[in-house]
Amino acid sequence: MNIKSQVLKIAQEAKKASYKLAQASTEDKNKALEKMANGLLKAKVALIKVNKQDLANARKKKLSSAFIDRLTLNEKRIEKMASDIRDVVKLENPVGTIIKTWKRPNGLLINKKRVPIGVIGIIYESRPNVTSDAASLCLKAGNAVILRGGSEAFNSNKKIAEILKSSLKGTAISEKAIQFIPTTDRKAIDELLKLNDYIDLIIPRGGEELIKKVTENSCIPVIKHYKGVCHVYVDRFAKIDMAMNICFNAKVQRPSVCNSMETMLVDEKIAKKFLPLMLKKFKSAGVEIRGDTETRKIMKDIKTANESDWYAEYLDLILAVKVVSDVDEAIEHINTYGTHLSDAIVTEDYSNAMKFLNEIDSATVYVNASTRFTDGGEFGLGAEIGISTDKIHARGPMGLEELTTYKYIVFGDGQVRK
Repeated sequence: MNIKSQVLKIAQEAKKASYKLAQASTEDKNKALEKMANGLLKAKVALIKVNKQDLANARKKKLSSAFIDRLTLNEKRIEKMASDIRDVVKLENPVGTIIKTWKRPNGLLINKKRVPIGVIGIIYESRPNVTSDAASLCLKAGNAVILRGGSEAFNSNKKIAEILKSSLKGTAISEKAIQFIPTTDRKAIDELLKLNDYIDLIIPRGGEELIKKVTENSCIPVIKHYKGVCHVYVDRFAKIDMAMNICFNAKVQRPSVCNSMETMLVDEKIAKKFLPLMLKKFKSAGVEIRGDTETRKIMKDIKTANESDWYAEYLDLILAVKVVSDVDEAIEHINTYGTHLSDAIVTEDYSNAMKFLNEIDSATVYVNASTRFTDGGEFGLGAEIGISTDKIHARGPMGLEELTTYKYIVFGDGQVRK
């Protein structure tokens, strides 16, 4: 079977399975999820063995140690994958919820009801745990899922998908509700993106190049998990100790993720006092600083920031620093260079805090807290499918509710339109 026919068959099977899955009870879905979690635990040895193939290939390609770490599966990580599925079991099922009810003067009773989206295609890179996360979340929200992982984790992703599918045997959920594209050929993505008759939504998770390719070529609606150029603005009314703790956490705690700080903005009124202390702390943690002209007047032994640094998502221990005149310049900078994911202000001034909250055009905006909290788990949503930087349908951490849509249920007693 050629790639076009293979992908078409996968999409057709997923679509057929989605209709039955949309009617599944919470109990049936939870029983299936429990079996999926148990299946991963029972297959730990086999899964680790398969993962070693991907690790060997990654080392041959001389991929970075950080990449190899994300790719690695061990007993602890597999147990975490199973635990994450069980966390999804505990989440409230959003499907069937009546969002709103109202009655028209003509007597029509209108209900706005939450329903599954249908078939969701997930195109992702690197981490194998995304396979189980995506499958479990989509299933709980009543959606069939088509998984297309990156080539570097192909063997691991394929094995995880096989385990999850086989775990559905004997449950009320069809094995065909979880589909995996069993090829690393990029033509498969091109074919997948054409199948708008069978697939309702595409969610790409990965680097900028992948997301641009998917967005530009898809005939299907796309929700983007775009790059995170996140900012922390230290206002003139900030508490120094608080600002240092927040900025350090936002950059250093886990620099390789999308909600870490990439640019720190500092009010000129506090810069001479704050920057020497803050940058010394950053340097002790191995952070490379790239500063604008005003920053380098205060701290001369740092690199010069270029225009490209304000757009950069480093995902590393590198930080761009700029001194700004006030909150208005900070807001203008963030709205110009940011990617609308997570941005924060540190201040004790109520007016500046509210101005920042109201005028920063990002999915998540913080006052006196680290950008690192932008996460489904930290928000109490349970697991997440990604962090949307779009404005339509879903924005910010995407939990179960964001994997549903709605329809109108209307009751009448013979009304006709005049």
